Amino acid sequence: MRYYFIILFFISGVASGQKLKKEDKQLLSNLQQHVKILSGDIMEGRRTGTPGEKLAAEYIGSTFKKLGLSPKGTDGYYQPFLVKDGKQVNRSTHLIIDGHTLAINKDFFPLPFSSNNSIEAMPSVALNEANEPWFYDLNEILETNKSNPHFDFNSAIWNKSREMHKNGATAVFLYNSSSIDDKLVFNPKDKSESLPIPVVYITKGSVKKYLHDDLASLDVKLKVDLGLATRTGRNVLAYIDNGAARTVVMGAHFDHLGYGEDGNSLSADRTRKEIYNGADDNASGTAALLEMARILKNSKNKTSNYLFIAFSGEELGLFGSKFFVDSPTINLSSVNYMINLDMVGRLNDSTKTVTVGGYGTTPTWGQLYSMSGKNRLYDVNLKFRFDSSGTGPSDHTSFYRKDIPVLFYFTGLHSDYHKPTDDYDKINYNGQMHLVKHILSVVENVEKQGSRLAFNKTREVQMASPSFSVTLGIMPDYTFSGEGVRLDGVSDNRPAQGIGMKAGDVVLSLNDHKTSSIETYMKALSQFKKGDKVKVVYKRGNETLSSMVEF
Repeated sequence: MRYYFIILFFISGVASGQKLKKEDKQLLSNLQQHVKILSGDIMEGRRTGTPGEKLAAEYIGSTFKKLGLSPKGTDGYYQPFLVKDGKQVNRSTHLIIDGHTLAINKDFFPLPFSSNNSIEAMPSVALNEANEPWFYDLNEILETNKSNPHFDFNSAIWNKSREMHKNGATAVFLYNSSSIDDKLVFNPKDKSESLPIPVVYITKGSVKKYLHDDLASLDVKLKVDLGLATRTGRNVLAYIDNGAARTVVMGAHFDHLGYGEDGNSLSADRTRKEIYNGADDNASGTAALLEMARILKNSKNKTSNYLFIAFSGEELGLFGSKFFVDSPTINLSSVNYMINLDMVGRLNDSTKTVTVGGYGTTPTWGQLYSMSGKNRLYDVNLKFRFDSSGTGPSDHTSFYRKDIPVLFYFTGLHSDYHKPTDDYDKINYNGQMHLVKHILSVVENVEKQGSRLAFNKTREVQMASPSFSVTLGIMPDYTFSGEGVRLDGVSDNRPAQGIGMKAGDVVLSLNDHKTSSIETYMKALSQFKKGDKVKVVYKRGNETLSSMVEF
């Protein structure tokens, strides 16, 4: 489960024991086996696009095959999709000064907003001549703003580089003679607008070595070659075709954090290379998905078809589920509803509480959960906390945005969330078993009704951190790789809706704060408080618009 929209519910506990029937023993045993395998070290944290994720996908696909389910991907059981992972420095990039070849990252690196270009010139550090490369010491910028908590260093060097280009520089070489650490590194996620010239940073050691004489002419040969970094994720899809008019989609994401490379770790020590096994998040949901596939395959009820999807890319921003709904392998108009399981392995044995999201997306959910007597849903050892919203930090959101009723099951956050300590031996398997039986009772009761579920639009979870005092009221499209923050949705009665913003618009800035990425948007948002009036600049197609909002 992604941590941008953390909603604190309940802390998990230990499993409760009771005498089990034969079929329950099998269910319990299978859940334990699936979680243990999927969260094993051999999977290396199942980070999207890695060999560990591929290995996990193959385990899921082979399990579907053994159960006798039909493949429903674009490549057998698999549906590959491309993840644009920002920028990368390609191998042909080089810098040679006076015959000495500098090492990338150790001696120099291009900035992400640098253009791809080659130059050969004889500049000097102290002279800024038109149609020549220019050198710029960051010392002044750093010293002037060292006490400014709102200083945006990246924007400052982008603006300075653009200014130098306008004044005649054919390239910009940045360096830092200050004692202040500029902390500059090549940031592949930086989506700042590219400048027309190469912009390169030279490290302190190389400055002392090669730039010690300010007036000397330097023989400089530079080539910058930045490319798009990509990786391939894969959803795993299997189908039970009962020849029915309607289909039920059941999903769970199986990807996790790998070694924490994507910056979404909550570990206190992120410098250690540790595997984030993700037993609860979300081997637990994937294991439950596999068991529901097994049980429904043998069910006598044939009033619906069933599509089971193990999503990847959820931790990056719902990449897999968004890709599926945009490129479905079945007709989405046939989908009656979608059930999503994310972090269902840490039921607290004291509270026994399960959060049920998407409760308001159809009147049917309220009808089912209010039934009593012999017709009531299976609820042994379970209590329910309802959340009406059809959106949130997991894959059901992608289906809700296609006007499909959803249910989202979640047993609560815990101290191991997004940490290397989320291991299989901490799972409450008894609680997980009871939840699977409960969800199957939901499916069974919907099938008994035999009707198509009506869809209701609900409130939307806000894009904000608990530390923020304001929100624009947008749901971002995390799969967007361009500059800015593209809207996947707009919340009712929020500032974005008030100025007429729509899904597909791209936020470019809030006042003077550029919002080239989700991260810079969040940073900009944190600068404002209730009552502030802010100019929002955004694009709609090829048109750039601006409006004032009051938080």
